[in-house]
Amino acid sequence: MTVRVSRTFEFDADPADVWAFISDAGKRAGAISVVDSYEVHDDRNATWHVSLPIPFLDSTVPVETTEIERDPPHRVKFVGKSRALRVTGEHTIEETADGGCRLRNEFVVDGKIPGVEKFFKRNFEKELDNLEAALDADTA
Repeated sequence: MTVRVSRTFEFDADPADVWAFISDAGKRAGAISVVDSYEVHDDRNATWHVSLPIPFLDSTVPVETTEIERDPPHRVKFVGKSRALRVTGEHTIEETADGGCRLRNEFVVDGKIPGVEKFFKRNFEKELDNLEAALDADTA
């Protein structure tokens, strides 16, 4: 089973400020509650150490993330791969008429271990709330 989630956020912030956050692999990782720690290797590669409270997974799992598309300051897409899951995330920024912006977020998670998809299906909305709150705090 594949889990697909999308949500759009509206910000009164300058689109460049939203881009500065969403194009930073460390800031993206830091907003996700199941990411215990992370290392940013370069502009496009990072390792997220993910802890999922599911059976068959009793330790953190390194998820090697790579940006596969980048169109500054409008769009970034990344893929994360591990023994437990494969995740694709895409963020697209659109300027609004009032000087703010709209951020479209799309995620797809394919689990390789039983329970991964179920966990994300139950918790994705909370994780998106975390991302939105981190963006609000960063762009305030």
